[in-house]
Amino acid sequence: MSSGATVSARAIRAEQAILRSMSGISGATRLVGILGWPVEHSLSPRMQNAAFAALGLDWAYVPLPAPPERLADALEGLVALGFVGANVTSPHKHAVARLCAPGTPLSVNTLLVRDGGIEGTSTDAAILAGLPAERPVVLGDGGAATAFVQKLPHARRFSRRADWPPVVDGADLVVNATSERDEALVELDPAQVLVDLPYPETATAQAARRAGARVVGGLEVLVAQGAASFELWTGVSAPVDAMRAALGLPP
Repeated sequence: MSSGATVSARAIRAEQAILRSMSGISGATRLVGILGWPVEHSLSPRMQNAAFAALGLDWAYVPLPAPPERLADALEGLVALGFVGANVTSPHKHAVARLCAPGTPLSVNTLLVRDGGIEGTSTDAAILAGLPAERPVVLGDGGAATAFVQKLPHARRFSRRADWPPVVDGADLVVNATSERDEALVELDPAQVLVDLPYPETATAQAARRAGARVVGGLEVLVAQGAASFELWTGVSAPVDAMRAALGLPP
């Protein structure tokens, strides 16, 4: 069997496990979800529900579309409805941080409901574990870019609203946290690593591959941050292989 067929078979098995799990939702099912506007494109429900199914947990992960003007109401709703927590995606990561308690990171992608209140943190930069980051560059000015800069305070940051075009000479790590898909934003060399947050793969990532640079794609970033969120909510180790299978990634 080819590697592509093996990945497809794993994805099908993951989908079947999700369907079996979701059919068993009951009054005791614990809920988490993803707040964003829009959220229809998100692969997090597929990935997280596969993780719950793999461990036999009576949990469910649901999309929670929340327009910006109703964001505060949505957070109150999480508490009122007994959610365990949620992920936060664009365009809410900065705004949610401002609605959480003092001391919350400037960008939030993970919420935990505890003692009638909400705690905010970020797992967006979990992918950095094991990557070189002595001379990092971060591209973008959104919530994910902010999360990476908080983990890499020594990083050079470039955005179209401030300092542009980006200069990546001498960088060992470049994080593309922009939403640009069609334009190659930088030229890398084989000694550099690109973390490319959007999915599917961007023109920047395609150009980096052609140049011989190592590329860490958006689905890998999604698994890393999703596994970290899963562990914060559940208190158990994330079944990373099941999460990867749900996204069609190899083990």
